[in-house]
Amino acid sequence: MEKFDKLTGIAAPMPLVNIDTDMIIPKVFLKTIKRTGLGVNLFDEMRYDRQGNEIPDFVLNKPAYREAQIIVAGDNFGCGSSREHAPWALADFGIKAVISTSFADIFYSNCFKNGMLPIILPKEQVEILMKDAEKGANARMDIDLEAQTVTASDGEVFHFEVDAFRKHCLMEGLDDIGLTMERVANIDTFEAQAAQARPWV
Repeated sequence: MEKFDKLTGIAAPMPLVNIDTDMIIPKVFLKTIKRTGLGVNLFDEMRYDRQGNEIPDFVLNKPAYREAQIIVAGDNFGCGSSREHAPWALADFGIKAVISTSFADIFYSNCFKNGMLPIILPKEQVEILMKDAEKGANARMDIDLEAQTVTASDGEVFHFEVDAFRKHCLMEGLDDIGLTMERVANIDTFEAQAAQARPWV
């Protein structure tokens, strides 16, 4: 998993509340177990019409936001079913952080496991960042995970809280497998001792 330390990027404003996982990646695209290739179908029903043509008014179809790496969203982002494909699709599109007042618990956890930073801020601060994001590609936000800050394009700084263990995992690029591999020496020692004690196993 790629390490997350600092990010400077374009933020796309998505003021909708209750953006659920089926909106993020519709169930018809859940046939794969690969983490790649889902970005093209991110927000599929909002991005494309029934003929497969882009809907120009959708934020990620606008030229200013095609390279967005941050989403500033309304309340309760990632609600609905617990599909891990939702953070996969966001990450495959290029989204590295989502800012909201609240997230669904399972989605929030899945973000960290897939190298994405979900940031919770008070409503009034999210509203300020939402307006900042509406300025387009020239208004880039800075996220510093070590300092736990989001800096708007005008220099205003907002502090966020994040669990110390999850912060460590993101900054070191450790998913569940990576965490296990940190203990590989202990695992090897245990297996060697177990083999001597129980050679018949």
